Amino acid sequence: MTIGEFARASRLSAKALRRYDELGLLPPARVDAYTGYRYYAGTQVERARLVAWLRRIGMPLAEVGDVCALHGTDPGAAARAVRAHWARVEAETAARRDLAASLADRLGGSTHMTTNVRPGSVWPCALATAALSERGRVRETNQDRAHAGPRLLAVADGYGPVGDLAASAALAAVGAVPVTGRAGDLLNALEDAVRRADAEVGAAAPGAGTTLTAGVWTGSRLALAHVGDGRAYLLRDGGLVRLTRDHTAVQARVDAGELTPSEAADHPDRALLLRALDGAGAGSGPVPDLSLHEGRPGDRWLLCTDGLSAVVPEAELRAVLAAGDDPDGTVRALAALADARGGPDNVSCVVADVRPADAPPARTGPDH
Repeated sequence: MTIGEFARASRLSAKALRRYDELGLLPPARVDAYTGYRYYAGTQVERARLVAWLRRIGMPLAEVGDVCALHGTDPGAAARAVRAHWARVEAETAARRDLAASLADRLGGSTHMTTNVRPGSVWPCALATAALSERGRVRETNQDRAHAGPRLLAVADGYGPVGDLAASAALAAVGAVPVTGRAGDLLNALEDAVRRADAEVGAAAPGAGTTLTAGVWTGSRLALAHVGDGRAYLLRDGGLVRLTRDHTAVQARVDAGELTPSEAADHPDRALLLRALDGAGAGSGPVPDLSLHEGRPGDRWLLCTDGLSAVVPEAELRAVLAAGDDPDGTVRALAALADARGGPDNVSCVVADVRPADAPPARTGPDH
């Protein structure tokens, strides 16, 4: 089949087919050595249509390649990958929905409280939390910091000569974020706190920097701010959804379809950050990723530094999170997974369980 005939059969444009050929997603069956014309086999139509469908649901090119590969060898794993992608899309859509409702209220002059939390009121749900931060087997010092409380969850991964001071300054800055009534106001306050954190890192730890992944619990929602390569996950009904994207040079190449996730995991530049808190923003600081996520009883949140996520596959993280242990036992089990793989970096993690409304806020593990 000529490229034109194949484009009509697969419902992909010739331009898209050329792009997918360049990326190795959909190479032609034959290329004429003299004219450069591309020719495709009829057996490639099914794969091409799968690519088209996956792109229509907004799946990044690198993930499309993984699903296509799994489709031929492990259809169940391919289906799980599609469900995980769509769960991320729904989480992001929910966050935008809440922001849109808050903006509509603000423009319309409504005093409706979108978070269902008023000063002095009883929280609809509470968190049972635990935090753990360990040096690992290779690093001489621990420059990570973690915090787990009834309102604030946070992990920071410091680097440089005084990275521990940078991480501590970042956590102190986000610890003062107020729980406000409007979703938009809360996220604005969280963004302001991240910018203050950047300035305070510059003042307290010149020449150093830190990542930061922090969540503020309102009683019904978790507002997340994220800078760097820490991660946040949600375990709900046995499924694990990653809520953050790494701000690294390697992740940018994965998003562009230049690397696969498996190639990125072993890439020598995987720790090269594109965003971090280092005080170099002259008061403005890096722009954090902000999102808002509804919580319900039975949910479990995980925030961690890359000392855990870079060495332990997500399938193993999910297994430990879903095992049913309390937050304190779970953070210890997660740290043990990293240690079993040589503990190449500091490792920090925070686990928070959403409890029914009649359970008071609680913390089952220490802050570090």
